[in-house]
Amino acid sequence: MKIDIMTLFPEMIDAVMRESIIGRAQDKGLVEVKATNIRDYALDKHHKADDAPYGGGRGQVMLAEPLYLCHQALSAGEHVHTVFLSAQGQPFNQQKARELLAKEHFILVCGHYEGIDERVIEELQPEEISVGDYVLTGGELPALVLADSVTRLLPGVLSDAACFEEESHYNSLLEYPQYTRPPVWRGREVPEVLLSGHHANIAKWRRQQSLQRTLERRPDLLERADLTKADKKILETLKANKIL
Repeated sequence: MKIDIMTLFPEMIDAVMRESIIGRAQDKGLVEVKATNIRDYALDKHHKADDAPYGGGRGQVMLAEPLYLCHQALSAGEHVHTVFLSAQGQPFNQQKARELLAKEHFILVCGHYEGIDERVIEELQPEEISVGDYVLTGGELPALVLADSVTRLLPGVLSDAACFEEESHYNSLLEYPQYTRPPVWRGREVPEVLLSGHHANIAKWRRQQSLQRTLERRPDLLERADLTKADKKILETLKANKIL
């Protein structure tokens, strides 16, 4: 997989994407994450990438032509799925991460200042994605979120598929609580079932905890979760006992 990130701050992208799990995935050749400086495609000697907005107002707007030329260079004239990180986009979630996982190559566009010239959006027709209902200084942090979320799903990036299949949101459920040594910490004990070595009971406990946490904290997720008859029975019991 190849992920191109169009940005005014490539060092910010490289600093994160070259570390930890994603850095090792790149070293193994499982993914290539490349940050390209939009200023390199500016048309003037000062590498200007923004200007004052027509109609007045505060701040600057990113120029259309550097963005377009940068995108053309990265796509090499081919159709490449493009995502514009925007507060006006559709919310990012695990399902969207899986959809992007199916792309061999996609481009992430990081906006800045007051945004980018609308005509670039009209020309490129990117998918617009938001990482939350709040405003950030630029699109770099959202781009890192998307790149990390998608890359860790690639085969071989994590040691086992279970590393992400049991995590929160993968199956529209929140993850069960985790514990490690010591067995007692400041008077708080690890649940006995986790020390039993009985794998079937542990799996049952974890599933129940996952369902309970989702019911308590994000009941909206249950509407799209793939629930078994046993899951539904557990939820009915939890609701009947008012464990909310």
